[in-house]
Amino acid sequence: MTDHHRHDHSHAHTGHSHSDPNNHGLAFIFAIALNTIFVIVEFTYGFVANSTALMADAGHNLSDVLGLLLAWGAAILSRKAPSGRYTYGLRSTSILAALANAMLLLVACGAIAWEAIHRLSQPPLVAGLTVTLVAGIGIVINGLSAWLFVKGSKGDLNIRGAYLHMAADTAVSLGVAIAGTAMIFTDWYWLDPVISLVIVTVIVISTWGLLRESIQLALSAVPAHIDVDAMETYLRQCHGVADIHDLHIWGMSTTESALTVHLVMPDGYPGDAFIDDIVQTLKERFSVHHCTLQVEQGTTNHSCCALQPSTTAHIH
Repeated sequence: MTDHHRHDHSHAHTGHSHSDPNNHGLAFIFAIALNTIFVIVEFTYGFVANSTALMADAGHNLSDVLGLLLAWGAAILSRKAPSGRYTYGLRSTSILAALANAMLLLVACGAIAWEAIHRLSQPPLVAGLTVTLVAGIGIVINGLSAWLFVKGSKGDLNIRGAYLHMAADTAVSLGVAIAGTAMIFTDWYWLDPVISLVIVTVIVISTWGLLRESIQLALSAVPAHIDVDAMETYLRQCHGVADIHDLHIWGMSTTESALTVHLVMPDGYPGDAFIDDIVQTLKERFSVHHCTLQVEQGTTNHSCCALQPSTTAHIH
C-alpha cells in the first residue's frame, strides 16, 4: 500500500422516485382558467354592488392567479434536463417559486388588511345578497382548485404554495359570504372588515411556515425532513469507515435533496458495491436522491474549506 491519496466518487442518478411535477399540469391549467374567469366576474359584480370587499377579494384572487402561473412555470422548468452551465438542471426554480409565492401571499394579506382597517372607520353600504352569492361561487371555485393540489402539497413545497393560495382564497370567500349574509338581515356593515382581518391573520400564520421553509432551502439548509444526526450515525457505523467529514446536505428542489461527504477508510476503496449500498440506504432511509461519496485513507490532514476564513481555494 503506497501513501498515494486515493479519491473515488459515486454518483447515483438511476431509479429515482421523484414526484413528477408534470402530473399537476392539468390541475394548474384548470385552476388558472377557473380563477381568471372568477376574477373578472367578481370584480364586475363588486363594482355594481358597491362592494369594496368583493373588489379587494378580486385583487387577491388575481395575485393567486399570478402565483399559480409562477408555480406552474417552476414545475415545468424543474423538469428541464441538465446542461453544461446548469449541471443540476433548473430544479431549484421550484424553491424560488415557493419563496415568491409566500411573499406574494403576505403582500396580498397586507393589501386586504389595509382595506379592512380603512373600512372599519367608515363601513360602506353594501348589497349583501350580491356579495353573498358571488362569494358563494368563490368558495366552490377556490375549494375545488385547492382540492386539486392537496395530494401534491404534502411532498412538494412549490405545490404546497399553490395549495395555500387556493385554501386562503376559500377562507376569504367564506368570510365574505358570512359577512354578506349577516348584512342582509342587519345593518352590521362593520362585520365585513372585522372578518377580513381575522382571515388575514389565519393566512399569515399558515404562510409563515411556507416562507420559513422556502428561505431555508434557498440558503441551502438541510431539508426539514432529514435527520442529520441519524445520518451521521449511520455513515460512521458503516464497515471500514473510521471517520467522516465535510458532510453537506442541501435541497436541490422542493422535492429532491443532495449530499456530499468524505469517508475516511484506512483500508482503501472498498469497491463499487459497497458505495452503491450506502447510496441506496441514503435514498431509502433519508430521502437523499443525489449522493457524492469521497473515500480517503486518512494519510493526510483535511479540513472543510467552507469552515476556513481564508478566501483562497482549498485543494485536496
